[in-house]
Amino acid sequence: MAKTIPISLDAMGGDSGAEVVIPGAEIALVRHPEIRFLLYGNENVLLPLLEQYPRVKEASVLHHCDVSIAMDTKPSQALRQGRWRSSMWRSIEAVKSGDASVAVSAGNTGALMAMSKFCLRTMANIERPAIAAIWPTTRGESVVLDVGATIGADAQQLIDFAILGGAMARALFGVQRPSVGLLNIGVEEVKGLEEVRTAGRLLRETPLRSLEYAGFVEGSDLGKGTVDVVVTEGFAGNIALKTAEGTAKQIGSYLRSAMNRTFMSKIGYLFAKGAFDLLREKMDPRKVNGGVFLGLNGIVIKSHGGTDAEGYASAIDLAYDMVKNELTHKIAQDLVHYHRGRFAEAAPTAEGDS
Repeated sequence: MAKTIPISLDAMGGDSGAEVVIPGAEIALVRHPEIRFLLYGNENVLLPLLEQYPRVKEASVLHHCDVSIAMDTKPSQALRQGRWRSSMWRSIEAVKSGDASVAVSAGNTGALMAMSKFCLRTMANIERPAIAAIWPTTRGESVVLDVGATIGADAQQLIDFAILGGAMARALFGVQRPSVGLLNIGVEEVKGLEEVRTAGRLLRETPLRSLEYAGFVEGSDLGKGTVDVVVTEGFAGNIALKTAEGTAKQIGSYLRSAMNRTFMSKIGYLFAKGAFDLLREKMDPRKVNGGVFLGLNGIVIKSHGGTDAEGYASAIDLAYDMVKNELTHKIAQDLVHYHRGRFAEAAPTAEGDS
């Protein structure tokens, strides 16, 4: 019998809260029967829903919480008012205690990151955590980080992100030495901010068994899948992510308008329906919903707040994959190896001491 994987859910998070969380849990449970849920939220809301989804009810333990974090609550306010009692905090705390292997929330991103960092703390030698997103490409998928946790980053933090992203790519894609690129305004070594150039030089000079540094990549490389992992700081990463989401919606709108323009275009759509269905499937943001908080002593998945049940199920799928493939263990191994190498290089030799 397969080992059960306990996943804690902030059932009140997101634009629609439990109305999306519980149906999403049902979809994920069909795909992964070994999942068990720890549901955190208002029992007056959740119990009637669980009666409609007996499979989820059977696989869940409900923990009543009388506080939920609003989507517009400031992170500092969420920490003051929501700690100990909110569904968001308690879902994260379940990871800290070991009751859950991973937490999933569609709630307020800033509050979720603040609570996750406060509750779980960052891993040794990691100054700031990052949010990693799965990016669909013409070659498959890539990992892109940071997409919003850290505004601005120095060279060492970018190197840390490269290690974190490399470990996630190993866990998700099964690649032993994923290729990593630094997002820049050009591929030439003289271009870009000093922090990016310094990080690039250090990555070239440092032997890393867990990843292969491929140099600088540009914005156009994101969709091409030029590398397995793209590293940037959170300001640029978040703009890139929102731009890609907006462009996908724009293209979809153009296609619908074109297909409905004339009678002949509607006939043409019928003949090409299979191709358009495939395109719609590849462009569906619900299929890659879920950002992974990396660099913490535990795994937290951030679902898009406005997603539907299918999208929320994808976030749970991602949580399942990260646990199944031992993401936290891989990150810890890679960090230990990297910092041992750094300290070994920094240590004076016997000849130098004499």
